[in-house]
Amino acid sequence: MVRVVVAGHDLPGRTFRTGDDEHRNVHVGLQVRREPTALVPADALDATWELDVEVRADDEHGLDFRGPAVQGKRGERFLYLTWGDLDDGGGFHMFRRAKLMLHRVDPSMVRAANRAGRTLVASVDLTDEHGCPRCARVDPPAITWTVR
Repeated sequence: MVRVVVAGHDLPGRTFRTGDDEHRNVHVGLQVRREPTALVPADALDATWELDVEVRADDEHGLDFRGPAVQGKRGERFLYLTWGDLDDGGGFHMFRRAKLMLHRVDPSMVRAANRAGRTLVASVDLTDEHGCPRCARVDPPAITWTVR
């Protein structure tokens, strides 16, 4: 098992408008299976999610990742951060997701994080170049992976 910490910073704010759609209570969470978890208001100073990811050697793809929060097919695994509007009743209405690509992390970093007491950390800028909630595949420099 590898301990993974997703450390989000530079959140975009609680309101968001795209076209005719306005979102007034924007939150972001880690998607586990099909549900958002550990929701954080999008005007927070930062957001952190911690999870364990199983890592297996895979002859065809190098490393394979598994766990309740791991999405995608073998060789293309990722984590979703899901953005949504939280209604007065607590219902979450997803409007965007960001993909944190696990299969693109340097395998030597994953192996280093797999040692006892180590953690794989993704530092993610959660606001895109237009001031909107970051979505789609997150690439450097918007994400940095380190081992601590």
